[in-house]
Amino acid sequence: MDSRKIKSLIIDDDPFIQDLLNDKLSQYFPEVEVMATASSGTEGLEKIKTFQPDLIFLDVEMADMTGFEMLAKLDDIGFQTIFITSYSHYAIKAIRFSALDYLVKPIDLGELKEAISRYKSNVAVNKRPNNVQQALINLKTKKVSDQTLVLHTQEGDMSLVLKDIIRLEGERNYSYIYLANSKKKLASKTLGDLEELLDDKGFFRCHKSHLINITHIDSYPNSVTILLSDSTEIPVSRRKKETFKLWYDNYSKTT
Repeated sequence: MDSRKIKSLIIDDDPFIQDLLNDKLSQYFPEVEVMATASSGTEGLEKIKTFQPDLIFLDVEMADMTGFEMLAKLDDIGFQTIFITSYSHYAIKAIRFSALDYLVKPIDLGELKEAISRYKSNVAVNKRPNNVQQALINLKTKKVSDQTLVLHTQEGDMSLVLKDIIRLEGERNYSYIYLANSKKKLASKTLGDLEELLDDKGFFRCHKSHLINITHIDSYPNSVTILLSDSTEIPVSRRKKETFKLWYDNYSKTT
């Protein structure tokens, strides 16, 4: 990373958050130059056009539009984005599903340092992540199974279309992801982390070690095992039997 200033914008409809973030950046990150602030998505679009920033700090929920709606109005996204959100489980889940950077209000200095560090790392290797573009595509994708999950790995970002995932198997702090093309991927996330991202997208944790994709269930021949499309038999834990049956029956009625 050279000594060039990082041109940035703060787009948030809360003046307190604007001032708080501006102060933290000024005090701890002199290399980040806040060119301007904006209090709405409409104003944010104007400021982006005027200042051509390297980095924007963008509120997820604004009065006139969401942060994602604002980004969707741009023909080209030539900057990186760090989202700002109140603690909204839904908003954070959507952001994490596409492996996007975010800060929770009020801004924590440690989290801000990590986000700026990740930005610099991307710049150092001349990388412009397309995760925002992928998130926008996901928002337009009506069929959930066609959406793409993005996960950070040591080798870079891994993008997986949900319908291609047969199952996930947890092993301590890692998870193996089994795909329809017979390949297996390793993610440095616990099965619990992945369950949180996928539990409303047709996935069910039927056992402490297994998370399955309902579109790949071939049959449920008895109350203790599930047969998947790759001929794998997955156990159903005793305490999950009734919950799984209700979930599976409900899905079967809607397909």
